[in-house]
Amino acid sequence: MFEHSEAASSFSVDDIDAARGFYGATLGVPMTEENGMLWLHISGGGSVFIYPKGPGHSPASFTILNFSVPDAHAAVAELTAKGVEILRYPGMEHAEDGVMTGGGPLIAWFADPAGNVLSVIER
Repeated sequence: MFEHSEAASSFSVDDIDAARGFYGATLGVPMTEENGMLWLHISGGGSVFIYPKGPGHSPASFTILNFSVPDAHAAVAELTAKGVEILRYPGMEHAEDGVMTGGGPLIAWFADPAGNVLSVIER
């Protein structure tokens, strides 16, 4: 039934204007806007749909979007230079810049203005 249908992931935010500024200006993700909602155009042809939920919004309890990068430390340096705070989780080993180094791929987490968690992951 859906073998030839395009699909997109989606998540909500409490302030679409703040999301537009964060994903567009801060992260540099190409986007379009339709009917007050955003479409992020991710490298490789994927799309992610962001919709406003307003006061009832609760951030996702998991990482909603992972950006593959060639160098996690360089990506973190660029994010922090733009004012993005890197999240540190208790019980995990982190480098000074916040990149998790305790096994597995190098990864760092950060949140959008609505509190949704994203990451940069070295591949």
